[in-house]
Parts: sequence; structure tokens; C-alpha cells
Amino acid sequence: MLTTRHGVRPLGAADLEEFLALADRDPVINVFADYRARTTTLEPRWLGGEMWGRFDAGRLVAACHVGANLVPIGASDDDARAFAERAMTRGRTASTIVGPQHTVKVFWDEVSSAWGSPREIRWDQPHLEISEAAHVAPDPRLRRTTREDLDLLYPACVAMYTEEVGISPEHGGGADLYRARVTQLMSRGWSFASFDGGELVFKAEVACASPRAAQIQGVYVPPERRGQGLAVAGMAAVVELVRREIAPTVSLYVNEWNHPARRAYARVGFVETARFATVMF
Repeated sequence: MLTTRHGVRPLGAADLEEFLALADRDPVINVFADYRARTTTLEPRWLGGEMWGRFDAGRLVAACHVGANLVPIGASDDDARAFAERAMTRGRTASTIVGPQHTVKVFWDEVSSAWGSPREIRWDQPHLEISEAAHVAPDPRLRRTTREDLDLLYPACVAMYTEEVGISPEHGGGADLYRARVTQLMSRGWSFASFDGGELVFKAEVACASPRAAQIQGVYVPPERRGQGLAVAGMAAVVELVRREIAPTVSLYVNEWNHPARRAYARVGFVETARFATVMF
């Protein structure tokens, strides 16, 4: 398979071992990429896009996931510019650019003139990790959700997404796809919730996982139940369950301005290890 003059080409199944070694250089930051590679073997038909690799003297030095999410992996400034140049030749297909803050900024500086105005840019998103027991008592009510919970869980997922992203996941006829995603996470055992008298009071999901790490998404407490410590106890229980049964390190990233969430994660024992950025279209 030919490379470009910048050493960038799409990766395939034959590159899987080398790609996983690249992702493993920073296994928590790269958990999304590791998960996508393991579950698709880098086959484009399963990726729903492509994984680009950049090579130097025949060695894979950086990569970029190019699908609904565009995610640079292990990229230097020069790598990010090379990926951006390739991206400019095909136009924007991603709805989100996300990854380490500086790398996303370098990439965005190169493509912004041609990719149109984003709906929102979030430059400052602390990336948090915990690799030890939670510092507070877990909520004993937290459990994996089942299909019997869907009538309570799905509206909470829609509310969380709408509050976080600024647009409903059901917008433009997306309800069936989003419900399928919620059900898929549930069937994997990656959806967790606490209930109180038939009311959902906390929920969270694992978005992606590898043998080394699991990334949490969708943390939500209904507005009328906030300020009661439910997020702290719920996240402590998620950390306990995920570290015991899925992966030894738990991570997430949070908006810099979301101070209540950041305080809750700090109480659980999460520490900041990097800064992410997200460009949303």
C-alpha cells in the first residue's frame, strides 16, 4: 500500500500489532483508539471510517482515527499537520475532533479555514484518572442496568446528552440510533445506575475499554436530586465495579467550567493527568 509523501496511509489488519504498541505508549489517554482497534481489527468496514498511520523509516510513529470522531493518537505537531493536510484533501466527515488539547489545536489551525464554523469549541477539558480504590464510600444501590430499566434510563440518557452537548441526540430523527446505542452499552454490561424508590438518581456508562483502562461517559444526576452527594457516591461505586471487572484504571474528561462535577471527581480520588479539547460541528 502506497504512502503519501508525508508518510501517511490508511492502516489495516496487518498493522494491528504495531498500532496497539503505539497506543500502549499512553494507554489511558489512548483508550478510545485501543478499543476501536481491538474491536475492528482496523478494518474500514467495521471502523465506519479509517485509521490513518504516519510512518518514519518504515516505523509507525503516530495515527489518527477518522470517523464520526476524529482523534489524533500519539501525534507530534508535525504529525498533526500531516494528518490535517490529508484531511483537507477529502473534506470534513467528522462531527467531532477530540483529543489532547495541544494536538487538537495544531490540527484545527490547519483545517479551520476550510472546514467551516464549528458549533462549539471546548479548549479546556481536564482529563482525569484513578487507579486505586475510591476515597469515599460507594453507593450500594449502584448496579448494571437491564432492559427492564430502559423506560427510566433512556430519558435520563437523552437529558444528559442534551445538557452536555447542547442538542438532543434525537434531533433530526436520531432517536432509534441513540436508543440502540444505549441498549448496546447495556448489553455489554457497561451501563450503571442507582435507583431510589423507582426513580433513577444517578447513571454513568463505560464508553470504551481496553485491558489497561476504561473511559467513563454520561455521568448524570437529575436536576432535582443534585447537591445530595449522589454523584460522589455513584462514581465511587462505578470506580469500584469497573476496576474490579473491566479495567484497572478509570478515566474521563470533563469541561473546565463544570466545577460541581470536578469537585465530585476529586472527592472520589480522580487526578488530572492531561488536558483535552473538543471541536463540535
